[in-house]
Amino acid sequence: MIQGTFGSEGELFFEITLIATPNSEFTIDALFDTGFSEWMPVDKQDLDGSNWQYLGERDMRLAKGESKFDIYLGKVRVDGQLFDIPVHVGQGVSEILLGRQWLQSKRLLVDMASGILTLGN
Repeated sequence: MIQGTFGSEGELFFEITLIATPNSEFTIDALFDTGFSEWMPVDKQDLDGSNWQYLGERDMRLAKGESKFDIYLGKVRVDGQLFDIPVHVGQGVSEILLGRQWLQSKRLLVDMASGILTLGN
């Protein structure tokens, strides 16, 4: 189980690691977004230097309208576990997000009044 942090406006942040290549890892704070139905969107510039496998493209409806995403097989470490997940790569993605698919295997506990934010089994 990993502990998250609350942002200044109540955002839900969790530390994850993106594995760009076998010798290159980046630890970042990802914003949990239950409104995004897939695993993870990232901006195209965040993919630079990675050797993730290209899988294809997909049109999606977002709050800001229709968007086209390239789909890559990404390697991500969450709570010490390594995941190979489809990552949606597009232009203008302002934050690296964790989407709703994580809730298929992880339990999200949010208790803002008590300051508790966890993501785990």
